[in-house]
Amino acid sequence: MNRLIIFFLLLSGSTVAQTVTISGIAPSYVGKDIEVYEIEDYLSNTERLITSTKVEDDSTFTLKFANPTIRKVAIKGLNNKGYMYVQAKAKYRIFVPKKDKFDPYRPTGNSIEIGFLSLDSTDINYKILGFQRWMDRFVGYNFHLRGYDNVLFNQRLDTFKTNVEKAYAKDTSKFLKTYVRFSIAGLDNIEQGAARNRYEKHDFYIKQSTVYYQNDAYMDYIAGFYQKMIPRLSNETNQAVYMGVLKSSPSAIMNALGREYTLINLRIREMVMVKALADEYHSSDFPKTNILTILDSVADNSLFEANAVIAKNMRARLTELVPGAKAPDFVLAQQGLKTKTLFSFKDQYLYMHFIDPNNQQSIKELELLKAANEKYGNYIQFVTIYRDGDNLETESLNKVQQLPWDVYGIAPGNSLWKNYQIEAFPHFVLIDATANIVASPALGPTPNGQYETIDKTFFAIKKLVDYENRDPENPYDGINGGQ
Repeated sequence: MNRLIIFFLLLSGSTVAQTVTISGIAPSYVGKDIEVYEIEDYLSNTERLITSTKVEDDSTFTLKFANPTIRKVAIKGLNNKGYMYVQAKAKYRIFVPKKDKFDPYRPTGNSIEIGFLSLDSTDINYKILGFQRWMDRFVGYNFHLRGYDNVLFNQRLDTFKTNVEKAYAKDTSKFLKTYVRFSIAGLDNIEQGAARNRYEKHDFYIKQSTVYYQNDAYMDYIAGFYQKMIPRLSNETNQAVYMGVLKSSPSAIMNALGREYTLINLRIREMVMVKALADEYHSSDFPKTNILTILDSVADNSLFEANAVIAKNMRARLTELVPGAKAPDFVLAQQGLKTKTLFSFKDQYLYMHFIDPNNQQSIKELELLKAANEKYGNYIQFVTIYRDGDNLETESLNKVQQLPWDVYGIAPGNSLWKNYQIEAFPHFVLIDATANIVASPALGPTPNGQYETIDKTFFAIKKLVDYENRDPENPYDGINGGQ
């Protein structure tokens, strides 16, 4: 019994020792959530929520989570997202800004730059920021040379590489050295006369390196190096891969890809197989069902756990809310309202409107939504869903609840948010009368960057419904009306 107690004490102490603390100030997010997401893998770019907290009235917040290794995380607030690195036992003080006032508002979210209020020179963020400034300076001063003086460009590039290698020779951080090495490898991809060929790059950068799934510079290089891999293959190998896909056989595809010299590493070969099949999923060359079956097999049976995660996430990415796919079911339940599921809205198109009542941009477009409902409400069902919780502004919430269609406040933990991938507000989803996805995200009533709105889609639906419901005795009546 005593040994068991000691074991749990040691385990608890180990977890505490690896805890990361992020505290700081976020004046633009008082009363709102600040969330931390990990990047599960860099090929599907799937993010997973680690922890979250509300910003206090004095604009401060504190987050703690276990983190035994160095990795990049996303810091999210409202529609804004920035990135930083975290390492075991570290304590960070940061500033979370609102979006740059010169950036246009983007419903899907704006990028922000996380500010560090204090940063130790031994921290990974300090080192990477310093290296990035150095590399950006080199590129800024020398990039123009590649077009007309290859010799000078390569002399300066070689000098830069040598200086970088000397500068970080004594650093013991494997993550930093990998990050630096593969950032430099990216410079080798700049088109110029003395560039290494593909096989030289493989031997110099990839062949002898550990596969570092959680290093963004390494994974960015791998993703670029193996981009559109299947068209690169020889005709014989390409045909063998095709036959493997027809058989839904990962082993047959792996054997075929083994003929390619840059895929001699088994771990990389399997990872590239997953990526290559995902690259081809939306082409007409390979049957989609077979690709999904292969990804399922890798997710369940891979010898490499990280590759299994990539396969699972890639499959989810390929099938998530794509047009024509079945919409995920849901249950909308709220006191005083009739509980509804997806199939409560059958037989008509459904326009799902996800809103944050505290987001003033969302509130401003409510009048446009009302106008669209007046125009197309006989053809398309509207439903508005907001994330219920504390600190919702009363006036804005009242405006949402008074909309002339179903409005539901749903708890943040409801599976609806994950199933419909709601990360930013406002968000719209259009579902047809047979419960299939038409568009997700769908256009909204406010013009996007291409000056498009949902009105054109709604008008097309109206014409289609009118045509289907036309009078057989007068088939052209009512179907040619203007907008």
